[in-house]
Order: sequence, then structure tokens, then C-alpha cells
Amino acid sequence: MAEDGLRTGGLSSGLAVILNGGDKRESSSKSRLVSYCDEFGHQSVERTLEHIFDLPYKSIIPLTGPIDTNLIRAIIKNDLVRFHRNLDTLGSNRDGLYIDRSSGSNIVAIDESSICGDIRIIKPPLLLESLGMFSSARANVCVWKGKWMYEVILETSGIQQLGWATLSCPFTDHKGVGDADDSYAFDGKRVSKWNKEAETYGQSWVSGDVIGCCIDLDNDEISFYRNGMSLGVAFNGIRKMGAGGGYYPAISLSQGERCELNFGGRPFKYPIEGFLTLQAPPSANSLATRLLRCLSRLVEMQCTERAEFNSVEKLRRLKRFVPLEELFDPVSRGICKEFFALLDAERGSMEYIGWGSLFSFMMEVFGTQTPHDYSSMNKVLDLFLEFQGSKLILEHVINALSCSCKTASLVLTECPYTGPYPYLALACHMLRREELMLLWWKSSDFEWSFEGFLSRKSPNKQDLQCMMPSVWWPGSCEDVSYESNMMLTTTALSGAISKIEEKHRDLCRLVMQFIPPTMPLQLPGSVFRTFLQNLLLKNRGADRNVPPPGVSSNSVIVSVYTVILHFLSEGFAVGDNCGWMKGCGINAESDVGFLHRGGQQTFPMGLFLKNDPHRSDISRLGGSFSHLSKSNPVTDQEAEVVRWEEGCMDDEETRVTHLTRQQPCCCSNYDVDFTRVLKDPIRHTAKGARGHCSTIPERSAHVAAECSAGTLNDEIADKPSSSDQSEPEFDYRPVQHLMIVPRESNFSTATLREEELLDAMLLLYHIGLAPNFKQASHYMSHQSQSISLLEETDKQIKERACGEQLKHLKEARSIYREEVIDCVRHCAWYRISLFSRWKQRGMYAACMWSVQLLLVLSKMDSIFSYIPEFYVEALVDCFHVLRKSDPPFVPSSLLIKQGLASFYLLKQESILMLLLIIAGGLPFASVGQLGLLFVTFVVTHFNDPRISSADLRDLLLQSISVLVQYKEFMAAFESNVAATQRMPKALLSAFDNRSWIPVTNILLRLCKGSGFGSSKHGESSSSSIVFQILLREACIDDDELFSAFLNRLFNYLSWTMTEFSVSVRDMQEKHRDFSDIFPCNTDRYFSGFSTKEMLEFFRRRGGLRRDCDLINFSSSF
Repeated sequence: MAEDGLRTGGLSSGLAVILNGGDKRESSSKSRLVSYCDEFGHQSVERTLEHIFDLPYKSIIPLTGPIDTNLIRAIIKNDLVRFHRNLDTLGSNRDGLYIDRSSGSNIVAIDESSICGDIRIIKPPLLLESLGMFSSARANVCVWKGKWMYEVILETSGIQQLGWATLSCPFTDHKGVGDADDSYAFDGKRVSKWNKEAETYGQSWVSGDVIGCCIDLDNDEISFYRNGMSLGVAFNGIRKMGAGGGYYPAISLSQGERCELNFGGRPFKYPIEGFLTLQAPPSANSLATRLLRCLSRLVEMQCTERAEFNSVEKLRRLKRFVPLEELFDPVSRGICKEFFALLDAERGSMEYIGWGSLFSFMMEVFGTQTPHDYSSMNKVLDLFLEFQGSKLILEHVINALSCSCKTASLVLTECPYTGPYPYLALACHMLRREELMLLWWKSSDFEWSFEGFLSRKSPNKQDLQCMMPSVWWPGSCEDVSYESNMMLTTTALSGAISKIEEKHRDLCRLVMQFIPPTMPLQLPGSVFRTFLQNLLLKNRGADRNVPPPGVSSNSVIVSVYTVILHFLSEGFAVGDNCGWMKGCGINAESDVGFLHRGGQQTFPMGLFLKNDPHRSDISRLGGSFSHLSKSNPVTDQEAEVVRWEEGCMDDEETRVTHLTRQQPCCCSNYDVDFTRVLKDPIRHTAKGARGHCSTIPERSAHVAAECSAGTLNDEIADKPSSSDQSEPEFDYRPVQHLMIVPRESNFSTATLREEELLDAMLLLYHIGLAPNFKQASHYMSHQSQSISLLEETDKQIKERACGEQLKHLKEARSIYREEVIDCVRHCAWYRISLFSRWKQRGMYAACMWSVQLLLVLSKMDSIFSYIPEFYVEALVDCFHVLRKSDPPFVPSSLLIKQGLASFYLLKQESILMLLLIIAGGLPFASVGQLGLLFVTFVVTHFNDPRISSADLRDLLLQSISVLVQYKEFMAAFESNVAATQRMPKALLSAFDNRSWIPVTNILLRLCKGSGFGSSKHGESSSSSIVFQILLREACIDDDELFSAFLNRLFNYLSWTMTEFSVSVRDMQEKHRDFSDIFPCNTDRYFSGFSTKEMLEFFRRRGGLRRDCDLINFSSSF
């Protein structure tokens, strides 16, 4: 071969054509032999076939007949099988394993007689879920010598004990794998290994992790792997067992936990060298893999031919090279006929081959990085679909792609085409074919695999360390290069997330456009609606502290929410192809997002009035649906479509809509240097994030959970103004252009409407996004605290540079530094995945749309009661997330300047009231538009008797408690007619057993420093003179209200004094100035409301001797 080659000035008779595989694909890095010519112009076909089938040189005799499929099949049966007969012998020696065949099958499965508790197979072959509190089971196979393994794909990431156990290990409701002798397990939730007792081991696991459970009976060791990476030897010196009495694969799951076991029925995701599968691979696998490798070489040669067209064409003219097009058809068909004949002869091998060699072949042809080889993939699909058995095995490929999306991790060096991206890209390309989309839709696993495609694996601590090796924060002592490295890292990861989300949208768009061939004929969007409804039905209760069994992965909920948010905010980007949009009367060509469309807004009230299965148990503002349908039935006339004009709350001079010259902030052109934000990801945290010491008392346990944007117990001290602009006055304006219209006669209930997507999106936010934002807030708050502790420790080390104390300080510094690094990584991840700019824009627009809808419907008492509670909960949570979002979208000074300049409030009697400006960090200009609406809503409804849930009213009250801490909001409250007319009396009446703490905080803030107790420690005297006057007037004008308030107030004071009387005496012995030790917030009300007004009240009412005594007692402190 060394003598063969291209020569300058001519061609020799033993010409070998070597084509370099430089076609920009990773799989083509080596040179490939295309043809070999013994003599001028002869026998190149034989050498080409030898290369394709990986046969020795001149193993194919000179061919005299035509090249057809029969010839190719003969070569495969005779030459290929003969030369590769002795290969792939791994796994043939399976001594040391016993499978219980009592069921008449050689399949490794769960031994049903071993189950303790309630473990069920929810999807064949081995996807298990525990419905009991703690359930355990063993497989029907045991090993006593050799090296064996099985894999577990985690569907959930809670308490699971995975490992090996003997028959002597007892399973009970409280004990499982690892809780007895000869029983060994790993639990990634508690990061422990178990053998009677727990010891720290391994890493924490996340949903989508693949855990390899390995037992080495030659060396008496058990070890575990996470995504192919060894966690180290967990147990050594395990007891030797005899034949028939070995170690069984065994698992224990707590309630609601799910995992999928793979004993070898499918190829392993991460096979470990030297370890055998418990289930032997099918005998057809070896030959099937060889055939697909031959087809892969054929396809690769064709790609090379296209890449080297000029030189190849020159050789063709000299007749030295056989055109590959003439060979591709017979060779490829011959290979496929043998391949599908092999599958047909061994039907049980189809799943294994589809998940293994065929899946790998298609990924190799398509390419994991761009540019993808769409042309070659199309040829392969065209070829496969000619054969009858292809659809069944392609269904397995689709399911394998879905599973790979669940388990794929982001790899920094492969960004942006990493994680689930390549599998999503191939799936989208395949499903653009109508026959494959129909095949997928008809499969029993359609919704399950759809969820798999929408899954995205979250990183644990070690994953984040790999993705973000360099960490930097302002004021850190790390290497200066870390700052730029971290900026590059976060930019790369952001690009990867963006690519994955783009493919999620492509896939959902394909499903939306698909029209199933059923009778009666369905409309586009019906399949996606069914999936969406079933997803919501499946995830009822997902927002509980302990979710019920069967809920989806959080990443699926987040992905579906993100897809819908992008469609509604940024548009569908499908133009004329999206017929279902046109069917709804939507201008698809303009591709303006529904949330930014402006003009006339509509909402079908039937969404609230239908008792659909996925909505039947959802709490409504007025109570349960069944109760409301009996106590407050709605007439057909009321169950219509409500319409209103955007901006109908404003007069024409101040109106700002999507159709006016001045656009709302979500559609304005304001921008920031986003690179600067990424460069300094910590410096742009939300205002007040470093204030970790709160002076506001803890809230009552009965109060609803805090807004997920962060701790609502921020410092009560005045927040600095985010604007140097003066706030304009507000006033009410009458409602204009609000009307109720009948439902269109041609409206089809089968049409998927954008309002329906908005409704589902808000519920998805409530059950899926809100917990994520709460977790993000936790890390941001903890990051600030850890940085403060680290800086304080550094300061102490400099001041005390010797002795034992220095040693302790350095140890503490090391701990604080690790906490800061971990928090910075988590905060960066949440910032990348949750706070992209288009998502903030969409969230803002969704809040605007929701609050306008709520204000419109609150005018209609019968409909208002039917509104689901999650509308209000999602609005409040999303508002506070935006208020404290990180990084900000525009400088905060623009927020006030654009927000307060143009918006006014309506009269108290009107339901559509615009509210005040949002403060501090909300990343949009003109944000006052949302703030005005939001604050009007909370002021109007925090004490609304139509809202039956006390928790929900507490949530609204808590929002007021947070907002009045900011100067901008305080000024806006004072200018807000709804606030000045409603709040004073509503606050006094809301002071009860449940809400006295948030009401106390609000009253303290309104009256602080103006006779309302003494100002301390440099407290600002800024308060609200307006509300102090209004509170006095409310007390004087309404004797009944004031009397009830004082009675409740004195009861709390009496209770407080009784509870702490003993402690008071003890502290008085040590501290003369008791007011410094026991400041009582409640007694400070008195000076705030003015003793004069109180005495006048007592004079007029009389009979309050005990209360007067109590005032004297309290004032003595």
C-alpha cells in the first residue's frame, strides 16, 4: 500500500484513492479507503465493498454480474459473518449467575413475591414507583462470583436505597436494603451508604442521574457510579456466598419515589469496563451492530464524496473511480434487508437494538454538533421507512432519544450544543415526517416520552463545580482572571440553555400543528391541549410540601411553562403554517406575541366555569367549585366572553398602550449593557439583598408562605429612593370601553386558544416555577450573608494575627469561603436558567395581563368567585420576583421616571383601578404600569370577603407589608385614592388573631418616628403623615371599629405581659433601662394614634377601666 497513491504528472495502475474525512464532522477524522484498483480502470468495486464491510484485502473475488441487493446479501451472509464469527464474545462466560425461571421466562425482572409495601410497575419494562411509605423489592436474579452490575435511572431524587441484598435481609415497612447484615445500599438524597448503619459516602443525586450498582465478587467489593463516574468503593470484605445463595439486586423507595431499573434488557448508558450485565444481550445484537457499522461507513463515504466533489469528479472522468451513487442504492438496501430480516427472526431483540446500536448509528449520522447532516439523515429515514418492520424499531429510537434527554448533562466544553440538545434536534428532524409523528402519537408511551423530551437535568454541587471551575464575586481575593473566566462560562452556559429551549419550542410547535387522523376530525392544537390537560391533572398537588405519587419532574413543568411563555410573549414564529392560530382569528403573519398585542382584549369566562377533571379540585376565590355551583350558579348569559380595551382605565392624554406612540415598558427600547451585568453577576443583586438582619418580627405560622422572590422580612428601615424624580399625583379615571359580548357562533371548543395557554401557564408557574424562584432567593440571600461573614472574618484575622483564636478564625474562613463559592455557583445557575431577558419581559407582560383581567372580573361578583386561587398567587409571586429580579434590565432611575409619569388611578367605585409604581430592581422601564395595577389590586382585596381563603388574603396583606418599606411605594400609597380611602379602616378591622403581625408591621411603618415610640439607632423619622391623620380620623369617626380594634389590641398586650412577667422581673434585676430589653411594638400604637384621641374616645364611650389601667401599665415601660 505504501507504493500506491497519487503521483505528480500521472496515475499509476495500482491506484488507491484515499479521501480525507475532513468534512467538519467529528466521526470523520480518519482517512477512509474508498476504492482500490489493481489495473487501470478495473476492480474498484470489490475494494470499495471490502472497505464498506470491513473485510480483508482481496477477500471479495472479482465480480462478473451486476451489483444488486442479492449480491450484497450474499456477501453479508458468506463473507461478513465468516470473518466476524468469533468477535463480541464478551458476556458469553456468565458463570456465577442464577435467574429464577419459575415464571417460565429468562427475563431478569422484579420478584413480585419479594415486594414489601406497595411498589408498582407504572411503565414496562421496569419503571417503578412506591405508593407506600417505604417499599422494598428484589430482582429474580442472584450472583455469587464474577463482576456484575445494573443501572438505575432516577425519575425522582428523594430517599431511595439502591444496592444488593441476600435472601436473609428482611424487608419491613421501616427497614429495607442496607438495614441488615449482607445488605448494602447507597442513598444519594442523604449522601450515605448503608449497611445496618449509615456512613457518609458519594455525592447528592438529582433526577435524571444514572446510578451504576456494581458488585465485584472476585475482590469482595461493592461500588457505585454516578453518570459513569466512580464514587469510590463503598463496601469491601463482603461475605462470600455459595451457588444459589448469592446477592440480589434490591431497592427500597420512600413514598412517591420513582426509578427505572436496567438489568441489561437495554444497553447501559454508562457501561463499566469489566462488569457484565445481569441480563445477557440478545444474540442478534452482534450482527445487527456490524450491519449498522457497514451502513455507517457507506453513508460516511457519501458525505466524503460530497465534501471532496472536485477531486472525485476529476477521477470519475478518468474512469478510475466508481460513482458512489451507483453503489449506494443496492448496498444500502441489501444491508437493510439483512438487518430487518434479522430483527424479524428474533423479535425480542428489537428493543435492545433500537435503544443501542441503531440509536448510536442515527446519532452518528446526524451529528451531535452543528452543522447536522440533514441530507444523510433523510436518506437513512427514507431507506428505513421502505421496510415494514422499521416503524416499530424507530419507535424504540424515539423513546431512546426521550430517555437521553432526561439523563444528559451539560458539558462546558461542548457548549452550546450540549445536554439534551443533540437528541432534541434529531427528534425534531424525525418528527417533521408525518408518518413518524403519527407513529409517535399512536404509541402508548407518547405522553411519557413527550415529558422526557421536555426534561432538563439540574446540576448538583459537583456538576456546578465542573461547569463553573472559576468563581468570582465583588471584593473576593480570588485570582483576577477568575472574573473574566466566569463571565465566559456563564455566557457559554446561557447559550446552551437557549439552544435547548429553542428545540423545546420546535418540538411543541410540531405537536401543535399535528392533526391526528381521527373521527370526528380534530383541529390543530388538540393533541397539545390533551397533553397539557393530562399534565396538569397528573400534577395536582405538586405544590404541596409532600407531593403525591406520580407527579412529573419539576423540569418538565418549567419547560412547558417556558415554551408557552415564549409563544405568548415572543410569538409562534410559524407564519402561515400555524393554521390553528388563524382559526382563532389571530394575525399569525404579524407574529406579535399575544401578551403584547394591545387593542381589544378578550377572555372566555368559560375557562373558569367548566368543571374539567384537571381543574375540578382547584380552589377558587369563593371556595370549591362544587360549593359555588350550588350556592352561586352562573347563567348562560354570564358565561360569555368579556372584552375590554387596553388602557381603558386612562384618559386619552395619559394613555400608554401597545398601540400608542409611547409603548409599555415590555415593548420599549430601553436596554442595558448586558455584558456588564454578566461581568459583574454579584454586584447587580436586588436591592436589600445584603440586609440579612431583619428588625421585623417573625410572621405568624398561620400566615401564607412568603413571596418566592425573597424574604419578605426585609429591614423596616427606609429604603433609599431609586429615583430622583418627584412622584406625580394620582387620581381615578372612569372605566371606558368595557363590554360583555356573546360567544361567537362559530367558536369551536376544539380550538386551542391563546387565553387557554395563558390559563395553563399561570397554573404551571404556581406549581413549578414558584418553588424554583423561592430556592433562588434562598441562595441569593445566603450568598449575601456568607460574603458578609467572610469579610468580617478577614477583618478579625487582620486584627488578631496570633494565638489559638487565629487558628479558629482561619478554619471559619475556610468554611465561609466554601459556602460563598457554592452560593455564587448556584446563584449564577439560577440567573442563567430563570432570569434571561426575554423571560423577564414575558413575565412582566403576563402579570400585566393577569392583573387587568382580575380587576375587570372583580366587577362581576358571580364570575369573580370562580376565579382559581392560583391566578392571584401566581400574580403576587411573579410580581415580587420581578421586583427583586437579578440582573436588572434597566437602571432603576428609569423605573420611576417612566412609571409614575403617565398613570392615574380610578375612582373607588370603579373596579378597573391602576396602581402605583414598582420599586427597586424590577428590570423594565415604565414598570409603574404593573405596579399601579398590582397595588390597587392588593389594597382593594386584602380584606375582600369574597375571597374565602384566609391564606390568600394574608398573602395580599403581606405584600402591602413589604411594599410600604420603600419610599416610592409609600408616596404612591399616599397618592392612591383607593389606599387612602380603604386602607386605614381595612387595616384596623384586619387586626385579628391571624393577621395582627403583618398589620402591626404596616402600622409601625406608616407611623414610625412621629410620636409612634422613640426613634432609635439613627432610625429615619420618615413616615406617613397622611396615613397618621387618616388613622386618627378612622378611629374618631367609627366608634365600633375603634372599640373592636382596641379590645383586640389590649387582649394581645395582656397576653404578652402575662407570658413575659417572670422574664421581666429577671431582666429588671440586671437592667434598669427595661425599654432597651423589651420593646413592645403593640404599646407603641398608642402614641401613634395620639393619646388625645384615645382619651376622647374613652370619655365618650366610658366603661373601659381595665383598658385604661392597661395603658398606664404599658406606658410605664
